[in-house]
Amino acid sequence: MKLSNIPVIVIGGPTAVGKTDLSIHLAKQFNGEIINGDSLQVYRNLNIGTGKITTTEMDGVPHHLLDILDEHEPYDASQFKKMATTLIKEIASRGKLPIIVGGTGLYLEGLLYNLEFGGESSHSPEVRQHWQQLAQRRGSEWLWQQLQAKDPQAAALIPYQNTRRVIRALEVIEVTGELFSKQESHEEQQSVFNECVIILERPREALYERINRRVQLMVEAGLEQEARALYDQANGADWQSIKGIGYKEWWPYFDGHATLEEVVSTIQQNSRRYAKRQLTWFRNRLKHTHWVDVSDDTQGIALASAIVKAHLGD
Repeated sequence: MKLSNIPVIVIGGPTAVGKTDLSIHLAKQFNGEIINGDSLQVYRNLNIGTGKITTTEMDGVPHHLLDILDEHEPYDASQFKKMATTLIKEIASRGKLPIIVGGTGLYLEGLLYNLEFGGESSHSPEVRQHWQQLAQRRGSEWLWQQLQAKDPQAAALIPYQNTRRVIRALEVIEVTGELFSKQESHEEQQSVFNECVIILERPREALYERINRRVQLMVEAGLEQEARALYDQANGADWQSIKGIGYKEWWPYFDGHATLEEVVSTIQQNSRRYAKRQLTWFRNRLKHTHWVDVSDDTQGIALASAIVKAHLGD
């Protein structure tokens, strides 16, 4: 089966918008299997802070790319693209509908438009280490300014807080001699699959209220203990998993430099800012998207179901 003939449903949107509920509904309605498109839910033991779906919530729907890595292992968009493509082919071969669910826009974009992310020849541990050392000495804002000077278009799409991504962009530029933004451009790329992209949204104040409440519920569910276990296990190592929102905010608290109230407030603030960046990415980077307002959950799900039904020609 040609990839371009495989129907794929993509459910994206900001954190806490309601992607999980919709994905289960669509999977049960259209005989689907779900592939996780979130960059942190791949890690074992990071359950509360990532908002990972529970076995009960899955309601019998098969899920993939959850709990596949230990906390110290790296994971990136290139790995996701490779594994998700293989899964999509396997799911389709069984007569099931592949449904990608996640808020990590770069992962979704790379999968749908076959972005190369610099390719194998763009990697240099020495160059990467050089920029990592500079980042530690000079700070993330200084590092981002170096990218802005070299590749303004890439800098505009990567927030300065995402040090790992900024370093990757600088690495690619230095090793290949080409702009990172040029290598990631999908304007001329054709879609790999026969995809239907649904982006969920809510009015900003309602979304922010959901985010704030969700963080409170995470804390009540034991987020501090989950973060403490990760903190102790990492023991100062620069793992990708410890940089996720919901975890990194605890480090000052564990070191005695912040209160619990400050930690919770910071997680909420960072989550709201992240949601805003997610929405901007989906508006600017993905093609032919269907935006669905889920202020009324019942109406939102009904509209999304109708969109999928029309796409599949049912």
